[in-house]
Amino acid sequence: MSVLLEFSMFPTDKGESVSAYVSQVIKMIRESGVAYQLTPMGTIIETDDLETALGVVSRAQQVLDEAGCGRIYSSLKLDIRKGRDRRLAGKIASIEEKIGEVSK
Repeated sequence: MSVLLEFSMFPTDKGESVSAYVSQVIKMIRESGVAYQLTPMGTIIETDDLETALGVVSRAQQVLDEAGCGRIYSSLKLDIRKGRDRRLAGKIASIEEKIGEVSK
């Protein structure tokens, strides 16, 4: 099984620029060992099961809580598929392959 989870999480009580807080979350994700891709609007992780994916989200909230954030906003999107893995890179490769076919 492959669980792709795209989420954004940031404090709403720390002013306009929150990159110092988001970077702490990204550091935690990197250290967790799950595959991830950082994007300008959020982060995508890939895990083998839903519990692991939601555990990363829970730890992200704890990171921001420990950093003194009193109010945190988050949004999540899930794509759960049985019988597949390494979709984080595979989905992009599939699109790039099709773009190459179209441009010929």
